[in-house]
Amino acid sequence: MKILVVNPNISQDVTDLIEKEAKRAANADTEILMDTAPFGVEYIETRMESVIAGYATACVAAEHYGEFDGMVVAAFGDPGLMGMKELLDVPVVGMTEAALASACLLGQRFSIIAISDRITAWYRETVERSHLSTRLASIRSLKDPLRNVGTVQEDYSDRLIELAQEAVHTDGADVIILAGAPLAGLARNLEGKLPVPVVDGVSSAVKHCESLVALKPGIAAESSFAKPPLKPNKGLPEKLAAILNRTC
Repeated sequence: MKILVVNPNISQDVTDLIEKEAKRAANADTEILMDTAPFGVEYIETRMESVIAGYATACVAAEHYGEFDGMVVAAFGDPGLMGMKELLDVPVVGMTEAALASACLLGQRFSIIAISDRITAWYRETVERSHLSTRLASIRSLKDPLRNVGTVQEDYSDRLIELAQEAVHTDGADVIILAGAPLAGLARNLEGKLPVPVVDGVSSAVKHCESLVALKPGIAAESSFAKPPLKPNKGLPEKLAAILNRTC
C-alpha cells in the first residue's frame, strides 16, 4: 500500500514533522510518499490561504497521479479536501475529518487546541461542515506570534498542555485534538500528562486512509463526488489538466 501525504504549506520543517509521525503511525507494509506544496504560505491561518493551499495540493496530487493507493491532506482545516475527493479515484483523507472521526469514537465532546487565534474561525467552520458542532466543547489557541512554525512544540509545550487542561476542566472536553501539522507527533509526548484521550491529526489520517484502502469501497461514478464534468479549461498545470480532461 502506498499513501501520498501532502503538506499543503511550504514549510519543510513541518513536512519533516509530518513525515516522522506518518511513518510511525503507518503499518509496516505501508509506504509513505511525502511531498510539500510548491507554492503558498509558511502555515495556513485564513480562508484565503486555504484556497491557495488547496490548489497547491491538487497540483501535487496530479504530479503523483497513479503512484499511490490513498492520499492524506496533511493540514488541519483540510484545504482542498472535497475537491480532491472529486478528482481522484482513491480514498482521500483530511487531517481534520480523521481527527474528528477518532475523537467521536473516544468521547462525546472534544476540544481543539490550535497554534493561532486567527485560525480558529476556519477551524470552527470545518467542524460545522462535518455536522459536529454540537460535539465541539471549545477551540483554545495560542495567542503569541510564532517564532518558527517548525518549533511550536518546543517553544510552547507547557502552554499547549495548559490549554488542553483548561479545555478539560473548564469546557468539559472528553477528548483533546491537537490541531495543525506543526503539532504532529506531540500527542505521543503527552501520554499520561492529560486526564483524557489525545488525538493526533496526522496519525489519525494515515490510519483511517489505510483502513479505507483496505476496505476497497469503490469510487464515486455518480452523485456529488463524481469526477468534475468535461469542459474547456485553460492555464492549468499539464498533469492536472490531463486528469480533468480524462487523458491520463
